[in-house]
Amino acid sequence: MKRKINVITLGCSKNLVDSEHLMAQLQRNGFEIVHDSNETDARIVVINTCGFIGDAKEESVNTILAFADAKTKGCIDHLFVMGCLAERYREELREEIPEVDEYFGVNDLRDIVKTVGGRYRDELTGERHLTTPGHYAYLKISEGCNWGCGYCAIPLIRGRHVSVPMEELLREAEMLAARGVRELIVIAQDTTYYGLDLYGERRLGELLRRLCRIDGLEWVRLHYAYPAQFPTDVIDALRDEPKMCKYLDIPFQHISDPQLKSMRRGLNKAQTYELIGELRRRIPGIALRTTLLTGYPGESEADFDELLEFVERVRFERLGVFPYSEEEGTYSAMRLRDDVPDKVKQRRADAIMELQNRISAENNRRRIGTRERIIIDRREGEFLVGRSQYDSPEVDTEILIETDENPSPGTFLDVKITEAGDYDLYGKFV
Repeated sequence: MKRKINVITLGCSKNLVDSEHLMAQLQRNGFEIVHDSNETDARIVVINTCGFIGDAKEESVNTILAFADAKTKGCIDHLFVMGCLAERYREELREEIPEVDEYFGVNDLRDIVKTVGGRYRDELTGERHLTTPGHYAYLKISEGCNWGCGYCAIPLIRGRHVSVPMEELLREAEMLAARGVRELIVIAQDTTYYGLDLYGERRLGELLRRLCRIDGLEWVRLHYAYPAQFPTDVIDALRDEPKMCKYLDIPFQHISDPQLKSMRRGLNKAQTYELIGELRRRIPGIALRTTLLTGYPGESEADFDELLEFVERVRFERLGVFPYSEEEGTYSAMRLRDDVPDKVKQRRADAIMELQNRISAENNRRRIGTRERIIIDRREGEFLVGRSQYDSPEVDTEILIETDENPSPGTFLDVKITEAGDYDLYGKFV
């Protein structure tokens, strides 16, 4: 096979980490690697797919079809598909898109390397070919999930929760810091479950504290924290560790007790409000990001009104919302009737986002006049673009500074916020 491979990554940051591990293996086998490239001289293409919800599956299938057409026309020689969609629908895909040379699941990196003509090297465990800007990276601390939420196909795709040993994670984080990574974003399907399978107890709080001891890292940020049985020591780490960003991605999905019970979320309305109160009381100034789901089976107008009240009352700093998408094999697909019309699902999602837009604008205006430490991500025209500790890359608020100065990405600077839009802020150097 020719020695240049184009790796296409679709879906979430957890998929991105899988691609980065694969690319490190391929590079050490002598392959030239490009990522998400439009170059036409890479004769081998590997597509890492997402199969979580309908829109993501459609994007994955369309991408496969486009490269299958390119193979038919002789533009590429070999096409391989990996990841969640291939794990879940391998046989159906083989039948429907036979132009693909081979389909691989989520745990088949060894087989991919072997199939393209390389040798998988165990000594490279933890090594990555970074595709993010060099100053931040994701650290995936576990695979799979044990919760079994009614709507979620992740356990069907990724299996049960499996933690990465702590010493392996610390070595990987040290390697990333040595390469210039300054912000480490801790991810998993559920980060709060970390360690229970390996150590008999949850050890996320300890892991976060040990990551904060690594020289070179300036910020450690926590994503995808499941709210049920939230570990107290994680709250302590977020509060006490200077390197921990006062930021938490915690998907609540709903607030109505009937909906939470039907979704099998493991907590109720009262416990949800209690947890949010504890987080904000013990970690002053914390920015909370959440995701919500509209149109889950049985969601009544009364349930939705509770959800709107929840958003208004809590005033999340960051929020995303998705209309329910029935996924075959899940509890809700097998046991419940998808009885909320698509138009109603979307109308409810739009109403939440309209409310959140107002809340976001009001939250941003309150930041005018404040002094904040930011990390520089890039330059766009006349503006430097950065983020505060309250904002994760690619999904949250950015701070724009009009200046001729040109500090390197990853530089930390103090700015004063001078103007605010609905989602972006403007500032000047202090």
